[in-house]
Amino acid sequence: MLVLITGASAGIGAAVAQAFAARGARLALVARSADRLAQVVRQCGEAGAEARAFVCDVTDDGAVEQMADAVRQWGGVPDVLVNNAGAFVPGGVLETTPAGFREQLDVNVVSAFIVTRAFLAKMLQRGSGRILMMGSVASVRGYPGGAAYGAAKHALLGLARALREETKGTGVSVTTLLPGAVRTGSWDGTDLPDDRFMPPQDIARLAVEVASLSSRTVVEEVLLRPDAGDI
Repeated sequence: MLVLITGASAGIGAAVAQAFAARGARLALVARSADRLAQVVRQCGEAGAEARAFVCDVTDDGAVEQMADAVRQWGGVPDVLVNNAGAFVPGGVLETTPAGFREQLDVNVVSAFIVTRAFLAKMLQRGSGRILMMGSVASVRGYPGGAAYGAAKHALLGLARALREETKGTGVSVTTLLPGAVRTGSWDGTDLPDDRFMPPQDIARLAVEVASLSSRTVVEEVLLRPDAGDI
């Protein structure tokens, strides 16, 4: 099984890579940071998996096309595509510049569109594939101080829902994971205890389980929250 993961150099993406590595998957790991990506590749290799780094800015159309060509030449068309790349920059409507708003849309949703489009035709031709979108609780509710991020994550869920309708009966499935607060580097510096957050390994475990189901079953959306509720 070939699994491609964007945003694989840290946080949830790295945890997803390690979870698939433990299942013996071949891994195409995509991110902008070559150094951090190389570290995840090493960790997956130590787990016995074959992994390769593909350094790429997934908001750049041309870079994504080059990455997709390289992945296909190396391992073929992914069986599982995890669109995990994303970023959160806090700010309300008045604090967020138009450029900053567009940047969060590019990173959180346009990237998923570009990467999915690069592989979708071949998945459909093959008649199989799983596409996982890493949404957020912010995909289904609004938060003060999160105007651009919330808009982007709502858009990502809309993209996933449209893609699900387009791919019904083709053998290609679409799943959106909607986690609340996860203890990743984006929360560094917080005074909140770790038990107020979900561990990234839990999100990764769910991603692997979703991808392991038979082709007769599609998990469309899964909402996950910390036990004590949203932060």
